[in-house]
Amino acid sequence: MKPMPDTEPVRLLLVDDEAALREPLAEYLSRQGFAVSQAVSAAQARTILQNETPELVLLDIMMPGEDGLSLCRHLSEARAIPVILLTARGEATDRIVGLEIGADDYVVKPFEPRELVARIRSVLRRAAKAAPPAAEEELFEFEGWRLDPLKRRLTDPSGAMVSISSVEFRLLMAFVEHPRQVLDRDRLLDMVQGREAHLFDRAVDNQVSRLRRKIEADSRNPTLIQTVWGGGYMLAADVRRIKVPT
Repeated sequence: MKPMPDTEPVRLLLVDDEAALREPLAEYLSRQGFAVSQAVSAAQARTILQNETPELVLLDIMMPGEDGLSLCRHLSEARAIPVILLTARGEATDRIVGLEIGADDYVVKPFEPRELVARIRSVLRRAAKAAPPAAEEELFEFEGWRLDPLKRRLTDPSGAMVSISSVEFRLLMAFVEHPRQVLDRDRLLDMVQGREAHLFDRAVDNQVSRLRRKIEADSRNPTLIQTVWGGGYMLAADVRRIKVPT
């Protein structure tokens, strides 16, 4: 497989306390054209992140000290950096927890390095599609809420910024780009997670619930993101696209 042709290599942060996996994997990814930084713990990863902004983080779940799920939540909500979880756990419950807190994908150890590279590129493509090119920058406004795709910033009707994870951002983007359209779970998961949609119906339900808690006046009686029984979900609001002057 040839290295990626970009003039600037894609920056990855690989976080795993297991040197026997981390070091050869970092070497393999470097040969594929990625620029790889390594961390042996969540604490070291946080230190690296103070000076670097990787385009994607590969994150082991089980580590001494702060675990990968905790760091994943921070990366998703505070930094909006895509995350692929590396886990030895094969149970669906663990995968769903990871997806619910904002992970973009996961691989189960032991994995084929070529498959990981394919997943990295898939996640990066989805992240790139989520924001429009600078020349086409526009904001989405609905019921007083405003979503800025380029900055991944959501503001409420009072103008206060509301923190959302990278998965919640992509979910909201799917809704504002298709207002008053019923989106079924498979389509939403393909837009948001991009894999094994048939296994994770409840994961999208939980992500919608999390998003509702942030944008609905009463998340138990939602008026913006409505459930369409037997169909999926719909943003029951008109969306206005506002061009941003360049």
